[in-house]
Amino acid sequence: MSANRESAGFTLIELVIAIVVVGLGLAGLVTAFSTAVRGSADPVVDKQLVAIAEAMMEEITLKPFADPGSAGAIAAAGCVRSAADDVGDYAGYVNRAVCDVDGTAAPDLAAYRVSVALVPGDPLGTATATRITVTVTNGVRNFALVGWRGDYQ
Repeated sequence: MSANRESAGFTLIELVIAIVVVGLGLAGLVTAFSTAVRGSADPVVDKQLVAIAEAMMEEITLKPFADPGSAGAIAAAGCVRSAADDVGDYAGYVNRAVCDVDGTAAPDLAAYRVSVALVPGDPLGTATATRITVTVTNGVRNFALVGWRGDYQ
């Protein structure tokens, strides 16, 4: 064997350093992917919050402003809203589940809560109106939708 032999391949130290560098790079990628995957369901929850609030707001604003009949306010903690015949009947409505107007609960939306607050007001100074706030919550996430319903005739 000659003293000036040509090197062929990597030394053990070079191989260990290469493995450590590649391992650190992969660890960074896995961390980035896990963070992205963990937050990927958030837009779905947000869209559901908005959709539920919009559906309730539409239901309320399509009702007459003044009470056309003798029906009173709906039960504050009930699921059936078919007796509501005017906007004022939704005052203080709080529901522990998402239901349709007839009281059929949506089991896939059991984690969502809906509440409605009505505040009489006159934002334009021209007509009687009520500010409607529909709040939908899911755990620590919530969405509040505010709208106005005037007594236009």
